[in-house]
Amino acid sequence: MKKFIQLAVALIVAQQAPLALAQTESSWLAEPGMKLQWQMSPYSYHFSPSDDHKPVFMVGIEREHTSGKLDGLTYFSNSFGQDCVYIYPWGGVYKNILGVAPLSFKWTAGLLYGYKVPYENKVPLNYKGFSPGAIIALAYEFKPGWSAQINALGTAALMVQLNVPFN
Repeated sequence: MKKFIQLAVALIVAQQAPLALAQTESSWLAEPGMKLQWQMSPYSYHFSPSDDHKPVFMVGIEREHTSGKLDGLTYFSNSFGQDCVYIYPWGGVYKNILGVAPLSFKWTAGLLYGYKVPYENKVPLNYKGFSPGAIIALAYEFKPGWSAQINALGTAALMVQLNVPFN
């Protein structure tokens, strides 16, 4: 039940955050043509399943600039049931992969927090729960602004993700 409440709160915050930010005088959402999307993942496939693994879920928010730059923030429950955050100020999207208009390749890089004792060694270069993070993904836009995405989580897993635009 606790995980359900956390997910519900995270979805509500993710839905309302752009509205609050849009009402400020900052230029955070002011770039014409920029896309703001919320993300969610209901499932991850582990290459080496373990009895220690718990269900993984993720919610987040991502900005796609007209230049193809990506940045964002996600909250997730890792494979060991620990609450984690991934902040990625660096990323990019490349569209029309292999001549397929709705297919795109994405990459992100940033800071990961939350892998703590006894699972601190499950991510490289972890120091007191902080470690660098990087994700590559393939996305397919099946409806304008809506896309399904497969994320490669290092050599550990694949994550299925849905991206939905804020309107």
